[in-house]
Amino acid sequence: MYTHLFAQQSIETPPQSGSGKIVVNVNSVLVPVVVRDSQGRAVGNLRKEDFQVLDKNKPQVIEGFSIQKRAALVTSRTTAEPPPTSTASASATGSAMPSAPARFVVFLFDDMHLNASDLSQIQKAASKMITGALADSDMAAVVSISGASTGLTLDRAKLQDAIMKLQVQNLYRGITRSCPNIEYYEADRIENKRDLMALDTAVDTTMRCCDCSRETAITYVQDASQRALQIGDQDIRVTLSSIGSVVHKMGAMPGQRLLVLVSPGFLTLTPESMVMKSQILDIAARASVTVSVLDARGLYTTMLDASTETLGTTRATRAKSQYRGDSMLLSEEIMAELADGTGGKFFHNSNDLEGGFQTLTAVPEYVYLLELSLRDVKQDGAYHLLKVKVDQNGLNLQARRGYFAPKPEKSKNAR
Repeated sequence: MYTHLFAQQSIETPPQSGSGKIVVNVNSVLVPVVVRDSQGRAVGNLRKEDFQVLDKNKPQVIEGFSIQKRAALVTSRTTAEPPPTSTASASATGSAMPSAPARFVVFLFDDMHLNASDLSQIQKAASKMITGALADSDMAAVVSISGASTGLTLDRAKLQDAIMKLQVQNLYRGITRSCPNIEYYEADRIENKRDLMALDTAVDTTMRCCDCSRETAITYVQDASQRALQIGDQDIRVTLSSIGSVVHKMGAMPGQRLLVLVSPGFLTLTPESMVMKSQILDIAARASVTVSVLDARGLYTTMLDASTETLGTTRATRAKSQYRGDSMLLSEEIMAELADGTGGKFFHNSNDLEGGFQTLTAVPEYVYLLELSLRDVKQDGAYHLLKVKVDQNGLNLQARRGYFAPKPEKSKNAR
């Protein structure tokens, strides 16, 4: 009865920036917080008065407060208007629905960014990963960013088969041997950050690979950077739209809702991507969806390999290596934020994929949900860093790291 929620479908490319609107609740922001003691045990007896939230280092009033016991989705609330969670109580025919599974788990594979080597390692461990991560009663689905889906099922063989059929998608991947070879991170530095050193490095490398004048190389670099930005922006738009869609659909399920994202990470560099990330975290908080993330890269190196070596000077090679390292580290941020912002776990820097899956399918026992009013927060079109503190020693906190405060839309009637 739940399979339709994740029926196989191809992802529709979202509209270009400007033609489609991203709706974000600008009146309040929900901040999930998980608190553990020094032994790693969940703490569930704190009060609203024990917490303090700083928005850009400014204390904020906590207007709403609740404690969720996510193991059973039992919630004790102190607010009159709790964040909504949808539950299905009847079938499409109107008859009473059989007892629902206690837990729904969706494994979302980022086939848009996984490389062939990482995907192969995941597929080799697929059988043990699935059987070790799921309880017999868990309804689960294997879904990909590109749109493939098993639908929710108890059939473990179907899930394993779907993982084995996953393929690397190259829709938004550049040609690594092109001249000039400008990747998304480097293009952002050149075009958006106006980094003259990045431009000079790219021009130097281009002059060597195309055997052309500096003026011609500058033109080539600018054109390539603009293309890389357009492709990269669209790539992230599609990826975040897919994640948001899965989180939204999971909100209709009763019981535990756990999304396990398997990804090497990706860059969220633009204001639009910050808005979309904020929106996903808002949806997950309101629907009590826990997002845990496995970094598919395992133990990785930021060193250049043969496929990314450059033809430029030593300085250019060093700069390319720096950009690669910075890009790979920044790609982790979205994974860590999704996990921290929903009460999930982030498994990374390890090649133990089987152990990672088993770790990630354990949800936190208690999640505190703090609601902040944004009435007095400047809507400045910027990302606001949040810091959550607890007035007790010896406790470890995991909390949402921030949100995007979009500028208010100008009235069409304004002159």
